[in-house]
Amino acid sequence: MMVIMRAKQNRSSVQERKEATHERIVDVAARAIRRSGYGGTGVADIMKEAGLTHGGFYAHFASRDALLAEAGDRAGAESVALAADIAAAAPAGEALQHIMEVYLSDEHLGAIETGCPIAALGSEMPRQAPEVRHAATSRIKEMIDLLARQMPDWGEPEAHERAMMLVCGLVGTIMIARAVDDPKMSKALRQAAMKRLIPAGGST
Repeated sequence: MMVIMRAKQNRSSVQERKEATHERIVDVAARAIRRSGYGGTGVADIMKEAGLTHGGFYAHFASRDALLAEAGDRAGAESVALAADIAAAAPAGEALQHIMEVYLSDEHLGAIETGCPIAALGSEMPRQAPEVRHAATSRIKEMIDLLARQMPDWGEPEAHERAMMLVCGLVGTIMIARAVDDPKMSKALRQAAMKRLIPAGGST
């Protein structure tokens, strides 16, 4: 009986270590794709950064695309969770403004590695595998739904449309603000977005 129990404990311990290792690889990859892009993120580099050997990769993922999809999903989940936390902590009627302030901030502008994955990777997504694009699409839908719930007329079609346009405006602003080499223009772009992107009927 003791032998059986020890065997079960050993199997459980091995599985826990494998799951922890898997999580570490995904965390590293979620940062790496935002930092270096899909094309600039290699399996060998990810495994090395995670403190693992390249040969162990296929014990966790069927393919590089499977890893990229999971990493993109993790990055998107982090972004949605942050926006949800900001909305929950904001005074009544001010959630949209607070989310926008954080998204358009200097901190987010410089935080490519830990920031919104859509702003960091949007131009590359059309050329990715279906599973990678599907993961990104799911998280984009979540962000749109989250912003729609902050609209005064949540539940109406117009609220969802405004949320879609707000997501597009925020992502596009950060992409261009990062692209230009003029800090004053980068700041002006974000200030203009903050002023003009507040949806009709939203808080100001």
